[in-house]
Amino acid sequence: MNAGHHRIQKVLAFSFATLLLSSPIYATCGGGGGGGMGGISSGAAATVYYVPWVFVETPQQAPLGDLLVYWFPTGPENAQGSSMRTSRNLLTWSGGCVGVGLVPDTNSELRSRFMIEPNQATAVVATQQGDEIARIGSAGDKLSVRDVEKAVSAELKERESTHKLAMKSAKRAQKGGDDDGAAVLYLEVAHDGCLFPALGRKAAKALRKMGRSAPEIAAAGDYPEPDLDPGTTDQITALMQTGLAAEGREDLETARRAYEKARVLDPGDVVAMRFLGELHRHHTGDWDVAREIFEAILERPSDRLSRAVALHGLGKMAIHRGEFQQGVRMFEESIDQYPLALTYRNLAVFWNSEDNRDKAYGYVRKALDLEPDEPYNQIFAATYLVEIGREEEAIAIAERYHEVLAASYNLAAIYAQLGERQKAFDYLRRHFYEYEQFDAVRAKEMTEARDDIVFARYHQDPAFVELTSLADSDRSSYHPAATGGM
Repeated sequence: MNAGHHRIQKVLAFSFATLLLSSPIYATCGGGGGGGMGGISSGAAATVYYVPWVFVETPQQAPLGDLLVYWFPTGPENAQGSSMRTSRNLLTWSGGCVGVGLVPDTNSELRSRFMIEPNQATAVVATQQGDEIARIGSAGDKLSVRDVEKAVSAELKERESTHKLAMKSAKRAQKGGDDDGAAVLYLEVAHDGCLFPALGRKAAKALRKMGRSAPEIAAAGDYPEPDLDPGTTDQITALMQTGLAAEGREDLETARRAYEKARVLDPGDVVAMRFLGELHRHHTGDWDVAREIFEAILERPSDRLSRAVALHGLGKMAIHRGEFQQGVRMFEESIDQYPLALTYRNLAVFWNSEDNRDKAYGYVRKALDLEPDEPYNQIFAATYLVEIGREEEAIAIAERYHEVLAASYNLAAIYAQLGERQKAFDYLRRHFYEYEQFDAVRAKEMTEARDDIVFARYHQDPAFVELTSLADSDRSSYHPAATGGM
């Protein structure tokens, strides 16, 4: 079964879920794969710099970070139309120790603690301990993400300036023989090493030379820092939106060129890397390039959303190589970073192949819980409705989405389980030769179809063998699950 493409969404226990992060159906690929579009599209108009907000549902929760940004929308509809959903600055900072948290109206205790007016959208910049640094109110119930960015930027600049002065003062104190005074200053800088790693490492090194203990700060990697100059942001956002629009209409060459130009414009932009990596993993089948990009994302400070997409992509490729345990582990790590309905669906595919139907359907439910009305979630779930005896419901869903080219693989899976051989083969052919554009992808997906348990009854059928003739493996290498279990 096909886990399909889907944008990223956090699990919610309240109505913000559907309104804030709902999205249309986009590309899918066969045998439990999926992706493209950078791993995310939200709303009728796809977006690029989507902020991976952590949903703070209880007063005890807090986004991870040494500097925190709390967003208090007035309700789901206010959040849905807010500029706070997308920000290149906030997304980038969230990968470097600035925590971003959305506080729903159900978290009355935290709202009370920050004295949030119920009818006014508000953002609060706070310390890790929850002390307020800055407050940004809304005009006419519309909160300006630019004002929030300015407040965060101002705090970061002030801290950096303070730390630089502290380093100079600490050196002077050392020269004057005041080691204790110097140590206090160095320690203050080192404790902010997550936000300012270069300064933090210098302070920690100075402390150790003095024989004092110091916080461990990760060594600097060989990667460029993101360029958040407003001019660069405007240029790179325009390029990324051009690429995203092209990918949405299946103009993959235009999309690739736009993403590559964006990556050259700012080599430190992780989002440009993510979109390019997903394009190669999902659309072109150039998995060597995709793997290199995803591994580079994980080696540097990156936002949770980008890390989740990279881990999912690497996990998918590992499973294709037959490294099942590694692939499942990476799927689980991806969910820990930021839950994707796509990842839940791929876990469902895996456990179904292991003949663990209860566990598989549990992951189907998790995907549906994220967005019960999303079309592709419904199509994917229909492949399981057949298994549990709800065939009429599955057929109704299949007929409803018959024209969706991107759903062809799963439509084939539904009819294969119903024993409707010709319909199953027709949808597979449509998927392989009308939807997909590259033989490298066709080969991988044909291999997955040969391994897919839903097509088990046809694995030795000469017509099926011919239909999957570009597969990377021959019939003797079929996944053991095709005959009942791995």
